[in-house]
Amino acid sequence: MEKTKKLSLAAWIFIGLALGIAVGIMFTGNPDFANNYIKPFGTLFLNLIKFIVVPIVMFSIMTGVISMRDLHKVGSVGVKTIVYYMCTTSFAVAVGLLFANIFKGFFVQISTTGLEYTATEAPGFMETLVNIFPNNIIAPMSNATMLQVIVMALFFGFGTIMAGEKGEPFAKFIESANEVSMQIMATIIKLSPIGVFCLIVPVVATNGPSILGSLALVLLVAYIAYIAHAVLIYSLTLKGFAGISPLAFFKGMMPAIMMAFSSASSVGALPLNMECVEKLGARKDVASFVLPLGATINMDGTAIYQGLCAVFIATCYGIDLTLSQQLTIILTATLASIGTAGVPGAGMIMLAMVLQSVGLPIEGIAIVAGVDRIFDMGRTTVNITGDAACTLIVSKLEEKKDESK
Repeated sequence: MEKTKKLSLAAWIFIGLALGIAVGIMFTGNPDFANNYIKPFGTLFLNLIKFIVVPIVMFSIMTGVISMRDLHKVGSVGVKTIVYYMCTTSFAVAVGLLFANIFKGFFVQISTTGLEYTATEAPGFMETLVNIFPNNIIAPMSNATMLQVIVMALFFGFGTIMAGEKGEPFAKFIESANEVSMQIMATIIKLSPIGVFCLIVPVVATNGPSILGSLALVLLVAYIAYIAHAVLIYSLTLKGFAGISPLAFFKGMMPAIMMAFSSASSVGALPLNMECVEKLGARKDVASFVLPLGATINMDGTAIYQGLCAVFIATCYGIDLTLSQQLTIILTATLASIGTAGVPGAGMIMLAMVLQSVGLPIEGIAIVAGVDRIFDMGRTTVNITGDAACTLIVSKLEEKKDESK
């Protein structure tokens, strides 16, 4: 009994995940019960997460900006964050393409007649730019438009710093609101094992072992690429820039990783991600700024998926992508990761943009759409791991900068 009490949250989440997979297999072929009576509890858990995410993002970014007390420092952290995200996203697309080309010979050309997929129109650059800035204060919060929430938080954070002494009462209110939000989040997080169980059961029950089918290889290659990117890129950058042991990092990140894998939601895993990076030594002000930003615009896992699926779909249609087309995919996917930030179904919209950029038929998305949830679980895990790595690196660089002064 004592051992049970000492189990960590990560261990309980793992137990929930394992039990969910086992129960899901039991309901394979007859998923109605899982979808009608178990899935709603998973949805309820996600609703609680979504309910607290906007206040967490809003107040944590404002607290992070205000606690820096210096607009130059905010700019310094922001530039480092964006550069890291853009570089790792470019590497991620390249990793996806590399593994796709290695295994391309095993992909088979299949019949593509009757495939239909209507892509949601991706917003243009100017439309994206305009949509980043809210026209009122309520809509971004009620619609959970995360980029607009981040912009609002930045403006209020900047305004508080510029107001000086008169901004102090507001700063104290924001700090208090942030702490209250964190306490609510901590309570919700305790339900994670149950939430993970209820989320994974219907996924396994609905798809079962047959989910692999003809897509078994491309799913396997995707997960090999996800793991390779996380282990190589994040380990090397963490060790090189922050002096952090990769083993310690991945061990400390386990609760957030399992939450992201089961929920397939970067924003949903944000509260646990914050808790994990702070335990690993990240500064609270940096984590409060970098993680919410990363949950919205950093899409390394999604970028790997773009490169891999582009080659797979091209092979299905009997098309060989040239080197210049693959370079175009790297550029398009990197820019699209920010261009589609905060758009529902961003992975599919990005894939449509990537396919269009190299002249591949968008209808090919239908080939992978059926198992997109399985791809999404892995790519979300990579996304949040990248957010955490960036937070720790930027935090360490800022510490060194302060020490040198």
